[in-house]
Amino acid sequence: MTTDSYSNVLVAIIKSPDVTEAVIQELQVSGFDMNNLSIVGPDYHSDKYVVGQYNPTDRIRYWGTAGTFWGGIWGLFFGSSFILIPEMGPLIVTGPLVKHVVSILEGAISRNGLGVIGTGFMQLGIPKPSIQHYETALKAHCFVHIISGSTVKMTGAKTIFSRYAIGLPKVYPLWL
Repeated sequence: MTTDSYSNVLVAIIKSPDVTEAVIQELQVSGFDMNNLSIVGPDYHSDKYVVGQYNPTDRIRYWGTAGTFWGGIWGLFFGSSFILIPEMGPLIVTGPLVKHVVSILEGAISRNGLGVIGTGFMQLGIPKPSIQHYETALKAHCFVHIISGSTVKMTGAKTIFSRYAIGLPKVYPLWL
């Protein structure tokens, strides 16, 4: 069995929107499929009333203080969602993670003792013992990037994320 018979999930914590944009640009230039990338991060919206909408077949429409940043990111992804999680505050979720988070919010999936975001992480292949670390990063207003692919692709992604991430990016191997 070759190493490419595995699929992998790489998770990295990024500190700011500017760094998130730099990572995305490098991933695009390197030929990564943006459909395999999920990003969860804070919305810095400070108004009392939030205007947002989830639309699974189109892009989200949202007006807020971070609109320029997230507007550019949303253009890359098929699905995006704004959610308010009591223990974490307002978050923006993009990429494959959206379908998991929405199904959890709709009550279709058990949470296994985890919150909505943690359960979504688990469904993407992140082991339960590591999830608390990523939830803590979100509470600290960092961005969590999750990208999946072959072992070869993850080697390239890890190189890119290593230049920008807080700590080392972690790769979790998954059986196909």
